[in-house]
Formats: sequence, C-alpha cells, structure tokens
Amino acid sequence: MDPAIRPATSDDWPAIWPFFREIVAAGETYAYPDDLTSAQARDLWLEFAPGHAVVLEEDGKILGTAKMGPNRPGRGDHVGTASFMVSPSARGRGVGRRLGEHVVQWHRDAGFQAIQFNAVVETNTAAVALWQSLGFRIVGTVPEAFRSSAHGLVGLHVMHLPLSV
Repeated sequence: MDPAIRPATSDDWPAIWPFFREIVAAGETYAYPDDLTSAQARDLWLEFAPGHAVVLEEDGKILGTAKMGPNRPGRGDHVGTASFMVSPSARGRGVGRRLGEHVVQWHRDAGFQAIQFNAVVETNTAAVALWQSLGFRIVGTVPEAFRSSAHGLVGLHVMHLPLSV
C-alpha cells in the first residue's frame, strides 16, 4: 500500500511519541525542553483549528508527522508555518518531501499568502536542502540561537516561501 497522508488524531500519539522523544533528545533540530512529558508534547504537536496536524502512514505504521497553521495570530495570520518529524527508521524514503509538499498545498488551499519557517537549524543540512528544493529561501539567520548537542552554538535560519505565484 502506498503511504497515505491523513489528519492526525490523539489515537496516533502513542505511535508518534517514541520518535518525537528520540528526535528532541538528540538535540539537533528542535528547541523543545528535554523533559517534556508525553502529554505536554502531544499538546504542543497536535494542532487544532485553524491549525492542522497530519501523519504519513504506510501499512498501519506512522512514518512521519507534520503540524501547520498560522505563523502568528491576528494581523500575521496570512502567513503560515509548519514543523515536521520523520521517524528515524523511515529517513531517506521521501517521507519529509511528501509531508513538505502536502503542507505547501494545504497552505495554498487554505488561502495563505506565504509560509515562514522560524527556526531551521543551520546544521540540519538535509532539511535546509529539502526546503530549498521546494522553493523556500533563507531570508536571515540568527547566529548562535540554538545549542546543538553535536556542534555547540549554531544559527537558526528563517526560511520563506511566497504562495502568491
């Protein structure tokens, strides 16, 4: 069966939590606190309207997840944002690309004018390359804004994709 992207539900959390916890603990891509409980992480990740969370599932196994919605409330709600996690066991299989393409289309369909990623760790070269291949560009880098476990203080890219085209 081909992988399918569908809305995430609270019933999916037990399958998401192990790789969420592993990715956060690695200390290379997310600035979430290391001591989040499963319930706290679920509340951070599973978006509700106007946001949305999805999973990419294959043969009943969740390979990745994304959350998306407005970057800011009020006068900033015309620009979207998103976050992504791919299970380490599914890396290199195009899961991130499929989720990225889905998120871009979701924002277009919802009428957003652009997507802004606020904090792409500069040493996360696979993610930077993926977002650039989908048309995002780096509009700035905040130096030493992230404490990488492997690299020490590194920058956070702000990346932007206009959707008006």
